[in-house]
Amino acid sequence: MSTDAFFGTLTRIRNVILPPAARSWLNTPRGLLVGYIAVHLGFLIFAALLSSRGEAFSDTFIYREWALAGFNEANLSGGPSPWVYPILALIPMAVAGLAGPGPFFFLWVLMTSLLNGWGLLKLTDRGRNQGAIPAGWWWLVFTLLLGWLGFARVDGLTAPIVLVALAYGVQRPFIASVLLSIGTWMKVWPAAIMLALFAVVKNRLLVVLAGVVTSAAVVALAAVLGTVPRLLNFLTQQGDRGMQLEATFTTPWLWLAVLNVGDSRMYMNTDINSMQVDGPGTAVMSFLMQPLLILAALLVAGLTFWALHNGKINGSSQPDGGVDRTELLLAGALTLATAFVVFNKVGSPQFMVWLAPAVAVGLAHSWREWRVPAAMLIAIAVATFFIYPLFYDALSHNNPLMAGVLTIRNVLLVVLFLWSVRRLYSLGKKTSVSVPALKES
Repeated sequence: MSTDAFFGTLTRIRNVILPPAARSWLNTPRGLLVGYIAVHLGFLIFAALLSSRGEAFSDTFIYREWALAGFNEANLSGGPSPWVYPILALIPMAVAGLAGPGPFFFLWVLMTSLLNGWGLLKLTDRGRNQGAIPAGWWWLVFTLLLGWLGFARVDGLTAPIVLVALAYGVQRPFIASVLLSIGTWMKVWPAAIMLALFAVVKNRLLVVLAGVVTSAAVVALAAVLGTVPRLLNFLTQQGDRGMQLEATFTTPWLWLAVLNVGDSRMYMNTDINSMQVDGPGTAVMSFLMQPLLILAALLVAGLTFWALHNGKINGSSQPDGGVDRTELLLAGALTLATAFVVFNKVGSPQFMVWLAPAVAVGLAHSWREWRVPAAMLIAIAVATFFIYPLFYDALSHNNPLMAGVLTIRNVLLVVLFLWSVRRLYSLGKKTSVSVPALKES
């Protein structure tokens, strides 16, 4: 079945389920607003119920403990250090802890919900960009399917920040770079998106300047708080960790553990609260993953830079001709983000959040060009939800069915990476008509 035939079938199924009046209403700013409220209200109600019992969920238990301890390791009874995260990640934890341990989880979900709302506002130009509303719905569906992975981890706070940065993109590179720098000082992965931005924009000095100014502000904040010696701890805190259970390159050892072959086994690394896999060759593979990740990132950045200078578009709206820089930024961002997931010895399920911003903005930019990765990412979100939180206990106890689900998810990630690389290459080689960039708010 061809791509057009596949998506044509999906469209016909949608048209049978939804009458024309409903489709028209959903494709309005008001319809999207109702969808946003419905999705996030559900998470907020659940968070309020848990918070009323003094509970939290997933990593927010750890965040809450850090906040109550004043982010001082001496006040902790064990477990991971708060300095496994960059310093700006500790700010939302501190904010959520201002009212004490009780409402911590609710306030955390509320902050994530507000940032998601900001992302939707920027993505759709406050509802004025009618063509971007379907992209907003895709973002909401992905958020709903991924579940608590987007609401109980720092990654869920950084994703809408990256989405807004990509929406500013090549039109406002300084603002985009400031936002990406802030995101990087919360969780490292937005640095991949900044690398794509640097490769694509005309005035790269603005990107560098924004990064330097933001980082200087972060250092000044650390100096005021007396935490400068710990500022870069996040770069070394997890350097000796092994191959995490869900990581793409762990898949062969996952099956060796499931089949009880070669003394491979799953175990919990309590120091960093991570399920890992040990077996013949895992130590070597763990050592190789860091240089592999760096090499993959550099190669993708180089391919993006090559596509910028080699690509030609007939009738291009760009003043200097050549490839559509917005499309190239988005393609480079998705490829780099996917590389950061595929070539990572840490395969935490919340990493799937990293892939959504580029796809959402891509759909707003050109739905037809981005429908394939959008469909793949929906499938990845569904598989990831089954892995965590639904059946993670079964997976960590050698359940072959869940090992199969994880394998399918990891194969999809590799396919998405290869699709992204091919897309970058085609932008540098193929001649096509450009599409208009997102309007600026």
